[in-house]
Amino acid sequence: MRVRFVLSQIGNGLRRNMAMATSVVLVTFISLTFVGAAILLQMQVANMKDDWYDKVEVSIFLCPGDSFAATCAGGEVTEQQVEEIQGVLASEALSDYVEEVYVETQEEAFVAFQEQFGDQDWAQRITVDQMQISLRVKLVDPELYQVVADEVAGRDGVEEVVDQRSILEPLFLILNRTTVMAAGLAALMIITAILLITTTIRLSAMSRQRETSIMRLVGASNLFIQLPFMLEGAIAALLGALLAIGGLWLGVRYIVEDWLAGTVQWVNFVSTSDVWLIAPILIGIGIALAAISSLVTLSRYTKV
Repeated sequence: MRVRFVLSQIGNGLRRNMAMATSVVLVTFISLTFVGAAILLQMQVANMKDDWYDKVEVSIFLCPGDSFAATCAGGEVTEQQVEEIQGVLASEALSDYVEEVYVETQEEAFVAFQEQFGDQDWAQRITVDQMQISLRVKLVDPELYQVVADEVAGRDGVEEVVDQRSILEPLFLILNRTTVMAAGLAALMIITAILLITTTIRLSAMSRQRETSIMRLVGASNLFIQLPFMLEGAIAALLGALLAIGGLWLGVRYIVEDWLAGTVQWVNFVSTSDVWLIAPILIGIGIALAAISSLVTLSRYTKV
């Protein structure tokens, strides 16, 4: 009997305030879509860092014959200078930072150059002698690049020290800023959703004030009186959360997995399994929105 009564009250409330309930569903859907997008973007950044930072190397470009760098005043790097630089990298002071050192000769650099640019006319005029010898240093921890750079930069024979992370950081910066923008929009929409849910519950409570008064007079508890209103908000928020999960799943499935992953194959993109992973979070946020709105509204508008 009680369950049937509560369900009938929920149905009556939703029918009386159908427009507002629909607005709650849509606003919750939009806000949680932004929340989910922000989480997925941050997961994408984490995936890329895990994949790429492990492969990042420090490239130590040694002096070619025509360099104008101060450390190359003596001309092309000599075998003795190469050995000295290798000795520094193999020293005990850097043993905790350097995992492996690989020497790329002019011939190897030329082969790599031709593989990348060989189909272009200007690249055909480049010769082996114009290539630079370089040392490729794999680090134990790529975050500690500066320790290694400080030891070798400025030495005779070293033209430039390049950390490959400097190529990746602008991309990560863009992604992180996009995440912040999505999170900001999500926060704004969540506030809007709370206000709409609060308004919906208030209108529903005011439209049934007479029934509430009668229930109070016959001894109904606060929870029994307030439960239909709480469930109305929870149902609307839950529907919005489910729509957000569905929208994110479709976006990841058809835009990311079918299009981006097929076009850019060297990036480990987020997948639909990640959407299911964050689905409980979005549902939890939707229920929390309804709970906060209910607490704000019911204590005032269900009093007799």
